[in-house]
Amino acid sequence: MNKLPQSIIDYVEASNAQAPQRAAACFHQDAVVHDEGRTHHGREEITAWIAETGEKYRATMEPIELQEADGRHILRAGVRGNFPGSPVTLNFNFELRSGSIQSLEVKP
Repeated sequence: MNKLPQSIIDYVEASNAQAPQRAAACFHQDAVVHDEGRTHHGREEITAWIAETGEKYRATMEPIELQEADGRHILRAGVRGNFPGSPVTLNFNFELRSGSIQSLEVKP
């Protein structure tokens, strides 16, 4: 696997630790997240999204593969938690800016 950028490593570690504030700190103030048909704008909404999904699913992710294309980092990760069909493999499509996460889209 290609080496993960530090902001993605930090996000995965904080997410797995169920630490919403720490995970949200990996994002730019004006970042955008798309997940489960919803869009979250800015660090405050992203923090709430991380806290909500963390509480609901108690999910952890394990990176499998990283691809880079068109300025995006596509992380394929195994995700397990309290949800139907666990474990699943999801694609986390990151766009980085100045070493932080500018956008994230989570797809099956």
